[in-house]
Amino acid sequence: MKTITKIVVLISVCFIVGNASAQDTIQKTNNTTKIENLEQLKEAIKNEEREFLKAEVEAINQRLDRGEITAENAEQLKKEAAQKRALNIENRIAIIDNKIALMKRNDSDYQNYDDNENNGFKITFGGEKDEHTFVNIKRKNSPPKYDLRTTTDLVFAIGINNTIADGESIGDSYETLGSGFVELGLAWKTRVFQNSNALRLKYGFSFQWNKLSPKDDKYFVQNGDVTSLEVFPGNLNESEFRVTNLVFPVHFEFGPSKKIDKKNYFRYSTHNQFKFGIGGYAGFNIGTQQKLRYKEDGDRVKEKIRRNYNTSDFVYGLSAYVGFDTMSLYAKYDISTVFKDQVVDQNNVSLGIRFDLD
Repeated sequence: MKTITKIVVLISVCFIVGNASAQDTIQKTNNTTKIENLEQLKEAIKNEEREFLKAEVEAINQRLDRGEITAENAEQLKKEAAQKRALNIENRIAIIDNKIALMKRNDSDYQNYDDNENNGFKITFGGEKDEHTFVNIKRKNSPPKYDLRTTTDLVFAIGINNTIADGESIGDSYETLGSGFVELGLAWKTRVFQNSNALRLKYGFSFQWNKLSPKDDKYFVQNGDVTSLEVFPGNLNESEFRVTNLVFPVHFEFGPSKKIDKKNYFRYSTHNQFKFGIGGYAGFNIGTQQKLRYKEDGDRVKEKIRRNYNTSDFVYGLSAYVGFDTMSLYAKYDISTVFKDQVVDQNNVSLGIRFDLD
């Protein structure tokens, strides 16, 4: 028993000593790595400030070409920009040198809470001292472009959906509130004129989900080239018919803008402004599905049927929106029919709320 105890104690002591030695090695390695990274950061700072200076000189030249400043003013502004960037390099490198001196005097577990060298997003795992970086995403500190004519928006829309057909009124065949649409996409907005943002061209791609909920316990049946609504032969609780499209919208957008002038760049802002857009879209049907919920022999059955149902492969239509800031009233109409080559043509029509988030 004593022998076993001695062995356990000996192993524990070896483990503790080894772990302490390893931690000391890791600390030294971590400090060395950090110092090497900071040395590399010095060169990156010089390159970054040179890029900022290049952008500022370009902005000054554009102002000179526009006749906003004289050649003498332009030279003076360039001189001031060069002096500022030179001082920035000197000050930032001095800060790095101080960090290096601080690390050389202390172990790696010395917490420097005012250190902001990791300007980004980081996920770590492990203990406080045994920490490993899993994800480290840093923002690139780059100079702004003097004139940014194209911006990007995330587009989201939701609302009610129905059809227009010969001899029928909207809502005759499908539930008004039970039928709806959702649209999600990405759009680019480009200023058309050089010195005005009154007209913008908006273009991109979107996924559209158009849903129809038939009335009177009916569902869609495909018999060869014919698709028709028929009464379900049973106790039908719910019937949903959904068509998924990938479309490429193009709109002309009109509205006032606020011009924001900065020293090195300018922007046109449409925040808190009215806007009106009109255009259209074209694309492809990428999926059709019918979902049925019914009771059979006392059991609840949920059935999803994926097939063509003779829906149009190519879709196109008109759309428009009017709104304020990021929110708009949105309407779209499919010129293409829901089903191709049918006795009665049906065209999707949608009305809802649209959000353009930049």
